[in-house]
Amino acid sequence: MFLSWLDLVDVRCYDRLAFRPEPGVNVLVGDNGVGKTSVLEAIGYVGMMKSFRGVADDALVREGAERAVMRAGIGGGATETTVEVEIPAQGRRAVLVNGKRPTRLRDVLLQVPVVAFMPDDLDVIKRGPAIRRDYLDDLASQLWPQAGADLSEYDRSVRQRNTLLRQDGRSTDPISLEVWDERLAAAGAGVMIHRRQVARDLQPHLLDAYGVVGGAGDLRWAYASTWGSESAFSHDDLAEALRVALAARRSRDMDVRTTTVGPHRDEPGLVLDGRSTRSRASQGEQRTVALALRIGAHRLIEEVRDTTPILLLDDVFSELDHDRASRVLSLIPHGQVFVTTARDDEVPITGRRWTVTEGTVV
Repeated sequence: MFLSWLDLVDVRCYDRLAFRPEPGVNVLVGDNGVGKTSVLEAIGYVGMMKSFRGVADDALVREGAERAVMRAGIGGGATETTVEVEIPAQGRRAVLVNGKRPTRLRDVLLQVPVVAFMPDDLDVIKRGPAIRRDYLDDLASQLWPQAGADLSEYDRSVRQRNTLLRQDGRSTDPISLEVWDERLAAAGAGVMIHRRQVARDLQPHLLDAYGVVGGAGDLRWAYASTWGSESAFSHDDLAEALRVALAARRSRDMDVRTTTVGPHRDEPGLVLDGRSTRSRASQGEQRTVALALRIGAHRLIEEVRDTTPILLLDDVFSELDHDRASRVLSLIPHGQVFVTTARDDEVPITGRRWTVTEGTVV
């Protein structure tokens, strides 16, 4: 899988950009703040349908412009897939795949597999459980169509249930709650199944990448849930467990006017030799774990999807010593890679060099 071309209109600092990258390694070199990361952000958006910076869509619209437009060709030749995204400064975005509006967003996610690594990826280790839930859910959605469907349905059910609770509190109609509980439990069981499958299938890739990059020890996921027992594996068993938990929390949910149990409240974590990587790992260990997570995700997508994802490395090498940088390079696949750097000599990798200045890539 590779990006054959990228056209941007009014995206971040670019009023117009026509970028024709190489199918192999592309290194974007330029001073800080000139737009290197914005190019990677646009590539990532085409694949993930969201910014890997975690910002709202309207943040991508160039200041003073009415809308941002991203167009991309994936694959090249007779089998090329085109993806177009238009994001207005206000309102909903429009997405086209090969000139047609896709029926489901998850269909787009499966068109362009992308894995992005950036300095802020330490947040996956250092911040709260929500960002680790997102990691598992995002990876599952790139691997299996049903995972994206379950996640969308679950998020919708939680929003609707919370709206009902906020409006009526203690007066909430129990029959209406039961309707949403059924939908939430069915979708939530699917979310849990896919999170467990990601954690299980990722494990060998995670351990291998961690060891190669320079880590030592047993690195594993630890998943804390108040409703999904370790002994419940089937969809029916997990759905029943969530229904029971929702019923037990109903009175409390009415009091606080929100849903207090379910996959959106679970706490996935990572442990290294039994120690929490969030609170008891060194800075070096945390950085190595963050790298291993992204490299492991790339390998798992390649294994399951039988296609090599596009790899985005945003200012990664500036934080690594020479030995660790060489180890990371040994793990970089032969597919298409985009690297950003302010100093070309920090990136010991052969590939096409692009000079980025304010609003241009040449």
